[in-house]
Amino acid sequence: MSSKVRVRFAPSPTGPLHIGGVRTALYNYLFAKKHGGDFLLRIEDTDQTRFVAGAEKYIIESLAWCGISPDEGIGGEDRGNGPYRQSERKPMYRQYVDQLLADEKAYIAFDTADELDAMRQLAKDAGAANWQYNYITRGNMKNSLTLPKEEVEAKIAAGEPYVVRIKLPRNHEVRFEDTIRGWVSVNTNNMDDKVLFKSDGMPTYHLANIVDDRLMGITHVIRGEEWLPSAPLHVMLYEAFGWECPIFAHLPLLLKPDGPGKLSKRDGDRLGFPVFPIDWHNEETGETASGYREFGFFPGAFINMLALLGWNPGTEQEIFDLQGLIDAFDLSKVSKSGAKFDFEKGKWFNQLYLRALNEDQLAAELKKELDKEGLAYNEAHLGKIATMMSERATFPQDLLTEGQFLFSAPTEYDEKTASKKWTADSAGMMQDLASRFSALNDFTEEHLEASFKAYLEEKELGFGKVGPSFRLAVTGKGMGPSMFTICEVLGKDEVLARIEKAIAVLG
Repeated sequence: MSSKVRVRFAPSPTGPLHIGGVRTALYNYLFAKKHGGDFLLRIEDTDQTRFVAGAEKYIIESLAWCGISPDEGIGGEDRGNGPYRQSERKPMYRQYVDQLLADEKAYIAFDTADELDAMRQLAKDAGAANWQYNYITRGNMKNSLTLPKEEVEAKIAAGEPYVVRIKLPRNHEVRFEDTIRGWVSVNTNNMDDKVLFKSDGMPTYHLANIVDDRLMGITHVIRGEEWLPSAPLHVMLYEAFGWECPIFAHLPLLLKPDGPGKLSKRDGDRLGFPVFPIDWHNEETGETASGYREFGFFPGAFINMLALLGWNPGTEQEIFDLQGLIDAFDLSKVSKSGAKFDFEKGKWFNQLYLRALNEDQLAAELKKELDKEGLAYNEAHLGKIATMMSERATFPQDLLTEGQFLFSAPTEYDEKTASKKWTADSAGMMQDLASRFSALNDFTEEHLEASFKAYLEEKELGFGKVGPSFRLAVTGKGMGPSMFTICEVLGKDEVLARIEKAIAVLG
């Protein structure tokens, strides 16, 4: 086995990539980079019946958005270990099947689907547990262990469909150490003779996975907990070939926020959050699903959130950039138990990432949102506006939502503020303010604030008597950022026009 760390992420192109899969890819990436190794992307498409067009492209785009693109494989370099799609590797698996057959570690089985169903039904009718094709039952089935060699050869020559199954020994203890879970031990009496090679000439996941990992020099297999039951079979395959096992690490599940069980798209739909990294659209079926990118998440905030679902750095630190995650990551600090998904915590991460942007970066985010809506704007003010709105924003689109009044005059006024704060005196006070503001040659927040305070002193009025009405007239809202900054951004003509309109509407 290679001394250099080599890990792989090997999804199946059966639909959009779940965020649990993204986390698996992320942990593989972090581990590889921490140890100066390689991160590969391999597409495991041996099950052609479940293939979905566009899924592979979606996987590549999702990982690229997250900033964890592969060094090698699909979407990365070809370093001589390809092809990196299992369907394109089909011719190379036969020799390994033949090796297992020659070494009597596997056998050929001719049982039809109907015959297998009949055996399962017989077992069920007899009150037995789930029927398995194993060391006991294989002696009663139609395979190369029970049929004469000549008959087996004749069936193959006649083109009769068959599969190849692993021949597991009886009462053998399979033991391996998992980096996260410690020692795992399973007796072969509790396992079945899984199919390794299908009648369509394609290997099953189990065989292709082992052969590909071996040929690609994979040193560590870091994958989801759902593959833990398959690991003993994989260990047996490594033993059958006489190969050294990679180091295994089975990651905990991502759990739904409000109860037991694995997080699913249904949970996201029910609770109002995405479970995929980017928007998905199936062109064949029309199925769509929302993603974190389009929801307004920054890739850094998204992977920061994911990294901490199941891994603890051992410190109080929660905010990490990608390099910080690489430096801190340690597989031994990944939890055995499932991690409850918390979308509100994800929003908190995004809010912090948004607030960490400088004025130019915030302006660029706001500009994108304005362009999407086709709204006109003065580019010189965007930085000030975006910075002002960032304190109330979680997502880039909130910069516009919260600051909509800066790009279009209010068409309605906050009802609660109007009923409580717009009094019989408000129209007169607004006319006084408009008169003072109109006389200002320098319409800046400093001069606006000075003029406003001078008016309060002269009239012996408290801020609470005038301020809410002033804000309501100009913005239509009951609360928000500094009114003097808002007025400077809007400009004299717009502010005076809005005050005049509010007086006419509110009376």
